Amino acid sequence: MNKTKNAFVTITGRPNVGKSSLLNALIGEKIAAVSAKPQTTRTKITGVLTRGEIQYVFIDTPGMHKAKNKLSEHMVKTISDSVSESEIVLMIVDATKSISEAEKILAGGFSRREHVILVLNKIDLFDDKSKLISQLSDYSKLYDFDEVIPISVLENDGLDLVMKAIDNFAAEGPHYFPDDTITDQPEKVIMAEMIRESALNNLSEEIPHGIAVTIDRLGERDDRNGEAILDIEATVFCEKESHKGIIIGKGGSMLRKIGADARARLEDFFRIKVNLQCWIKVKEGWRNKEALIKNFGLD
Repeated sequence: MNKTKNAFVTITGRPNVGKSSLLNALIGEKIAAVSAKPQTTRTKITGVLTRGEIQYVFIDTPGMHKAKNKLSEHMVKTISDSVSESEIVLMIVDATKSISEAEKILAGGFSRREHVILVLNKIDLFDDKSKLISQLSDYSKLYDFDEVIPISVLENDGLDLVMKAIDNFAAEGPHYFPDDTITDQPEKVIMAEMIRESALNNLSEEIPHGIAVTIDRLGERDDRNGEAILDIEATVFCEKESHKGIIIGKGGSMLRKIGADARARLEDFFRIKVNLQCWIKVKEGWRNKEALIKNFGLD
């Protein structure tokens, strides 16, 4: 009988390099919010994949950045804690960009206890592959990585190589989750993140960073035709009264748009018809208030 193995993998990097997209691609389900806006991921998100004898536990972390408020401080601490607690680290970089200060800080925090794999994402954007060779050379001077793998999450190119590299460092041990588990995130957390992602993708630059979402009520019922419906009542918190008006939109148009987008995502993930009701409340300066950060589950 084959012995079981596990691999605990932290995914880290600066904002907008494709960390959450990689997690979703490796798991085969969209469990992490994805947006073109920086700092979409605010806390660690665990994805689980079991293939045969190996159970992979992926931990997606916020993008490395300079902390500007108490929420940012929690995010940066999440990164360092997750890296120090993992046996395997995937450092994701945007292969089209030069090494950033954030990446130098990340690399400086690695120890030889971890197996660190450098993943250069977005290679599909290179017309001249010789530029990729130059990038490989630059990053090889940053840290003595165990492996260096060029990939494109968008084109699903090279992900098998990432998995093979992780396999090399999997350790004998139990599967800590049932083999059909894809995440340890509670349902309400997943729902809140899907709603927040819809807001991120529909609102202008600054407002989404001041948004938090809570699920206030959750229930399942059958409609008159016997079809199951999931009723979700959510509150979207923002930091300013002026932001509230923008989120609602003229005649409620923006809120309807966000709600429709979120509803589609929720129905696709939970495989059930969803009735979603969203309310907007203002909590001024909540990103600098420890009690509210904790209340929103972001500590």
